[in-house]
Amino acid sequence: MALKWTAIVVSSVAATICGTANVLVAVVDAGSVPIILNLFAIACAAVGIVVAIIADLHDRLDCRMTALTEFLVARLNEIDSRAGDRNAGFVEGYLLSHGQDAAVLQMAPRMHGRRVSSGEE
Repeated sequence: MALKWTAIVVSSVAATICGTANVLVAVVDAGSVPIILNLFAIACAAVGIVVAIIADLHDRLDCRMTALTEFLVARLNEIDSRAGDRNAGFVEGYLLSHGQDAAVLQMAPRMHGRRVSSGEE
């Protein structure tokens, strides 16, 4: 947000300086400001406007992405609360029906204390 307002201030200051310089030089000297200064001021104002527009669009996009993410998280939590763990048996049955048999091993009883594993067990 600071970038947007900084760009707006820079462009308005550049436009004001350009206009003021042209009016003062025309009134006092009856001449004109060098073209390079006018082009520089106009370029600063144009770049400031473009940066302000892009910063505003980025801010809007960020807000929309945040809202979309929050909606998606809420929807997934709702689906998870309704579905629960009912699909666990289906997935296991599906995997077993396709020949992906895995050996089921009993867990070793817990031993009290620590033992050193040599990696050959």
